[in-house]
Amino acid sequence: MLGACIPVFNPLTRAPSRPQMDAQRALELLHMTVFSQSVSPCGKYLAAGNNYGEIAIFSLSAALSSEAKEESKKPVVSFRAHDGPVYAMVSTDRQLLSSGNGEVRAWNWSDIVKKGCKEAWSRRPPYRSSLEVPEINSLQLNPKDNSLLLAGGDCAVHAMDLESGAFTHEFRGHSDYVHCLALRDQSQECLSGSEDGTVRMWDLRTGAQVQLIEVHKYEECSRPQHGKWIRCLATDCDWMVCGGGPALSLWHLRSVTPTTVFPLPHCQQHVMFYQDLILSAGHSPAINHLQISGEIRAQIPCTPRSVHSLCVNERSPEHKVLTASGSSHKVDVFTNFSYRAFSLCFA
Repeated sequence: MLGACIPVFNPLTRAPSRPQMDAQRALELLHMTVFSQSVSPCGKYLAAGNNYGEIAIFSLSAALSSEAKEESKKPVVSFRAHDGPVYAMVSTDRQLLSSGNGEVRAWNWSDIVKKGCKEAWSRRPPYRSSLEVPEINSLQLNPKDNSLLLAGGDCAVHAMDLESGAFTHEFRGHSDYVHCLALRDQSQECLSGSEDGTVRMWDLRTGAQVQLIEVHKYEECSRPQHGKWIRCLATDCDWMVCGGGPALSLWHLRSVTPTTVFPLPHCQQHVMFYQDLILSAGHSPAINHLQISGEIRAQIPCTPRSVHSLCVNERSPEHKVLTASGSSHKVDVFTNFSYRAFSLCFA
């Protein structure tokens, strides 16, 4: 049941005892993975979703205050959002959208900040089988037409109109799990990266596939020992950066050629363009600051041994930070991006 934890019962009273609950929670914290993050529209709050289906809301304004205490780094509210892991989250101007196994759910930020966590709506894509419950682990907002793109275990990308809640397009072509999505800012195109080793570009107006890149077939990118899966990608006009099994690499989309291969031995799980840098992280406890030329400018230590999500708060200049989450109950906060200032902690 959403909103409830699995209790441990005292055999005499049939009620959970505090020491037993504390011990269970300690085990959950030890094995916690934080898969997703999203900043509130006002930029003062950070939502983080974990492998237990919980979403915790942290106050960035309180944690960054000169008067911050340890309590300021704990959630102001947390709630059970999904029966399984919270794989992805995004925020609109009014709502926090989260995805788990088979469906997307919405929560009003105006309610969340008042510690009211009632679901606003939920939607399930039109899967080919009623028995199918695939993971939805990538969400991407398209502000040009107020739509939501989502993808995951059914090997397809779905487009949903946020006004009506109707699913308007389905993009099929991948033969395996879709891990990641990105939009091209200057055009109505979406890119998807998959376990099948391909990056595919889709025309969002027609639903047609307009480009196919098999990254692992390029010798300079191929790493057979890690596989061919594409776990992360990001775009900036005519440029794309992607990685996973193959080496993290920068591509010129018009010529479909890799221009830079970054010398990172570990598989990367999240990547983004930021100012004149590329930020990436993955199967190592560090955030990589990369130059377009391929040089590693810095590798900043972080708490998670494996990083699943990076998030830059650009919605509030006063609370502008980089946050990193992964295989830990802690979400690291970097105030100037060059060192970890402190960590937000699930409680």
